Amino acid sequence: MNREQRAALLAAAEPAEVIELADACLEVAPPPKVLVSPEVGCVSVQVREPIVRDRFLLGDVLACRAEVELDGARGWAMRLGDDRAAALAAAILDAAVESGRARAEVEQLCARVAERQRLAEDTEWAELAPTIVEFEEL
Repeated sequence: MNREQRAALLAAAEPAEVIELADACLEVAPPPKVLVSPEVGCVSVQVREPIVRDRFLLGDVLACRAEVELDGARGWAMRLGDDRAAALAAAILDAAVESGRARAEVEQLCARVAERQRLAEDTEWAELAPTIVEFEEL
């Protein structure tokens, strides 16, 4: 799993599970140096139209970002919403993995989040499947 995938999955994880794992990491590590304290702001969301592939702005969303340094490794996170504690915890987990700590635990959390996302997507497609219209070719 690369850093981009890990950041996306940590952003989608439940706040309680991210905070709990970050607390466990901090029990065996020195306190992190907070480089960018959790700050809330708006981020423009850009999407690509799937057929013509044109990009357009969908709108603005509320997001919180944080950056820390742990054992000489920098960690960064951004989460939707205004949960500062969860954003800081995700940044700590990113730094922990980058420094060689808690890699297995963070990857297990990311795997659980990915599985939940896959199940949610499968459920959504199962609900939409009866509405699909198929046309015969001429």
